[in-house]
Amino acid sequence: MQRVLSGVQPSGDFHLGNYIGAFRQWVADQESHDAFYCVVDLHALTEGIDPAYLRQKTFEAVRNLLAIGLDPKVSTIFVQSQVPEHPRLSWLLECTATMGELRRMTQFKAKGRSQESSRVGLFTYPVLMAADILLYKANRVPVGDDQRQHLELARELAQRFNNRYGELFVVPEAAIPAVGARVLDLQHPERKMSKSVESPLGTIGVLDDPDEIDRKVKKAVTDTDGEVRYAPDEKPGLANLLSLLAVATGRTPQDVAAGYTRYGDLKRDLAEALVDLLRPVRERAASLAAEPVVVEEVLRAGAARAHEIASVTYAQAAEAMGLLA
Repeated sequence: MQRVLSGVQPSGDFHLGNYIGAFRQWVADQESHDAFYCVVDLHALTEGIDPAYLRQKTFEAVRNLLAIGLDPKVSTIFVQSQVPEHPRLSWLLECTATMGELRRMTQFKAKGRSQESSRVGLFTYPVLMAADILLYKANRVPVGDDQRQHLELARELAQRFNNRYGELFVVPEAAIPAVGARVLDLQHPERKMSKSVESPLGTIGVLDDPDEIDRKVKKAVTDTDGEVRYAPDEKPGLANLLSLLAVATGRTPQDVAAGYTRYGDLKRDLAEALVDLLRPVRERAASLAAEPVVVEEVLRAGAARAHEIASVTYAQAAEAMGLLA
């Protein structure tokens, strides 16, 4: 059985872009793969996050991963910092990566605009992400389209390490869904949906109530010509709505567009489809909130299982580079 691994930051509430772009694929993959999913709290430290908030959001992130359908009986669900081999392997890979590779990372260029005052962790973030992946010798890594460059770095570091020190790491493959991989902001369709961007009407949370979903969809930006057709370059706002309804109903955006002549009808049906799509998540999250001990037990078991795998890989990598056992 091939191994799949992916992670999510705890520094923001999950939104529709996370769910469509990643989480639904995670749920599907756990049935056919040896699945590892982690909350990457070490990565969140690059943002200077409040400690109490980080602890709260890390716990909520695990709870919400269970709510979206991950099953701890078949998936290993864990928190990154509770497996110490992650930063340990990251250092070995930092001694394999180059400054030029990290300078080319587009996310660092975007987030580290004032580079002299940027945290070093923001610069080396992609190497820690590579360590997250390579520790578990994952074959497939479901990632959002904006993380594709980081996955390519992980592949390059795996190949370079293998060439220098002997075959150890699996070179991972990216898994990006064809439809809905990049869910756009409902108010600003030139950018992806994100909790890190101040756009309350543009972002649908997976735990939003039905009235809130309906309000946000009705206020979604489209265009002025009134023609319903799928043209992402010309009509990005409308194309985003068509893509969302396509994902929610198992069709293509072109098929969805053929069924409408008015934007209002499209928005009405999209709101209803998204409410139905997210209803099971809201219900499971409410149930888990009443039983925090369930989440605690998942965390203990997940950390133990992840450490069992990661400790072996780290020891092999350290020995290959010449460190004493």
